[in-house]
Amino acid sequence: MNGVRICPMEISDYDQVYKLWQSIDGFGIRSIDDSREGVERFLGRNPGLSVVAKSGEDGRVVGAILCGEDGRRGCLYHVCVNRSCRLEGIGTAMVTQCMHSLRARGINKVSLIAFTRNDIGNTFWKQIGWTKREDLNYYDFTLNSENITRFINAGAASENRREN
Repeated sequence: MNGVRICPMEISDYDQVYKLWQSIDGFGIRSIDDSREGVERFLGRNPGLSVVAKSGEDGRVVGAILCGEDGRRGCLYHVCVNRSCRLEGIGTAMVTQCMHSLRARGINKVSLIAFTRNDIGNTFWKQIGWTKREDLNYYDFTLNSENITRFINAGAASENRREN
């Protein structure tokens, strides 16, 4: 990991985390939930669970995970590592830190959602021992139609948008 340290995410990390999100092709950013206010609310409800990976040289954020729990199950959101820092163990170290924190709170199971077209992410989860569920369907219901998901296309001038 070459001097990278894993730290609890703080709202002061938001600008760098958001910039990281914007650099990742196919990444879905929600207009309300992923705003500074939305992330601050999430961090407040799940203190000490979300993490960032910071470069030892300059403290730059090179990875991030939003991690939360509801008392029964943990969930990982927006797991990402800067493209230039992948395959160095940073993602695994961040996930491990989140898992230890969740276990310390008495959480016994953790879930996440990975888009089916996210080949890099799906390969990562499989390699570190996560199980893809084939026995259930995932449903959601939009309570606020203004919470639009915008998919990042880092290589193009325009970005895809999808409501829900």
